[in-house]
Amino acid sequence: MKISDLYGKEVFTDTGKFLGTVHEIIIDMEKGVISRLLLEDLPTSAEKAKQVINEKSIKFENVKSIADVVVVSSLKGSS
Repeated sequence: MKISDLYGKEVFTDTGKFLGTVHEIIIDMEKGVISRLLLEDLPTSAEKAKQVINEKSIKFENVKSIADVVVVSSLKGSS
């Protein structure tokens, strides 16, 4: 799968709750891995960008599977 295939995929918890759609992807360039999936476009304002990252993103380590949709762990604090 290519990273670009993630854009637009719907994100659900493993209990079936719809969380949103992948709008942006944050990559940790030092480690060469995806670190977060953003469920909203990343604003240009640093303050608003921090808010989106904190409130409207999923840590990639919480992704359980990717197929037609993205399934993430429903553990508390997964965003």
